[in-house]
Amino acid sequence: MNETIKHYDTVDFSGDGNALAIIDQTKLPGELIILELDTAESIWEAIHNLRVRGAPAIGVAAAIGIAVLMKKSEAKEVSEFDREFNEYKDYLETSRPTAVNLFWALEEMKKVLDRQDLAGVPERKTALIRRAKELREEDIDVCKRIGEYGLTLLKEGDGILTHCNAGSLATVKYGTATSPMYLAHEKGMKIHVFADETRPLLQGARLTAFELHNAGIDTTLICDNMSQTVMRNGWVNIVFVGCDRVALNGDACNKIGTSMVALAAKRNGVPFYVCAPTSTIDFETKTGEEIEIEERKPEEVTEMWYREPMAPNGVKVYNPAFDVTDHDLITGIITEYGILRPPYQEALEKLRDQIRSRE
Repeated sequence: MNETIKHYDTVDFSGDGNALAIIDQTKLPGELIILELDTAESIWEAIHNLRVRGAPAIGVAAAIGIAVLMKKSEAKEVSEFDREFNEYKDYLETSRPTAVNLFWALEEMKKVLDRQDLAGVPERKTALIRRAKELREEDIDVCKRIGEYGLTLLKEGDGILTHCNAGSLATVKYGTATSPMYLAHEKGMKIHVFADETRPLLQGARLTAFELHNAGIDTTLICDNMSQTVMRNGWVNIVFVGCDRVALNGDACNKIGTSMVALAAKRNGVPFYVCAPTSTIDFETKTGEEIEIEERKPEEVTEMWYREPMAPNGVKVYNPAFDVTDHDLITGIITEYGILRPPYQEALEKLRDQIRSRE
């Protein structure tokens, strides 16, 4: 494949504005295919089956998706239009239960309909499209700002470890955990990234290693159970990971295996940072124990990447998609407003007040 990933945005409107356009991440790294989706079923399927994935990208995809669906609405009355919107919103919210960005973005789109100046259906359609475009541009800006704060933690020659894919493929552009890496690379800093493969869906191998290597960043792919070894060898100076939800006490829910990386980092004295746009922070959830963890089908473990099944027929499989990293294992949480330090509940409540004062 000759395309450079930097030439594409993960999530966008199609060229004619009538569909949601996404990179089909289930085809990477072998093929770079752009899908154009214009039905509720196809958008739901793309989110549920990880054609688009990563909390920020899911949120933007849902926002663009519902704007596209409502653009096609044949409703004549505002009440009928709003009822149709709420039906689509409820349906799309069932696609992935863990990533808070999905619910946040759809709620942001719903707020558009609460405005008093949108008297008719045409005005509502225009406003929804405008807000979806704004959320897309905001995601790019937020990721770049996270990268700028993360960049202050890096020095020449640093080894960086990351888990899963919190890269440009998980957002519109730049990524969250990879944003400091891209900015460092743009500045000519020499860094070396270790990418965990991230079983069972191999987002680290298929996506992170692909996009970083494709962008020219020095990258080494490792199996998940090797993170302790490379840290103990002294090859890792810092860990950057993304997240799907941060609780008020600072517990962070991310792709399964993240908590094991955090434990290894703690044991080896390696700073462990969670890169979290504020759209990923759930101020209503007090601790990580309250976060619903999605459990996925057993075939992802037993046969997805094999020519023949690689486990005994009928064996039980436990396949949680995420785990929770306890706040006491986290050195800092990098947001677009700065780097939060413990005690996290105090820092997050202050951040919440700061955000509310700007609304």
